[in-house]
Amino acid sequence: MKPSVITVDPEIMSGAPCFARTRVPVQSLFDYLDGGHPLADFLEDFPTVTAEQAHQLLAEAKAHAMAVAEK
Repeated sequence: MKPSVITVDPEIMSGAPCFARTRVPVQSLFDYLDGGHPLADFLEDFPTVTAEQAHQLLAEAKAHAMAVAEK
């Protein structure tokens, strides 16, 4: 399994979970998608986040949701 694309560092964005090696909070991706914007818009607006990182985050979120649902 790949390492998580999420990092938390109190020195970066006040400790908000961010995409690894960026200052982009993961919440930003969910906000874009919740607002009806396509992933392509997010990637265009946050070029330090790769498509692979975004897809991996969504896969991790899905896996977590499925694990919680199975309990």
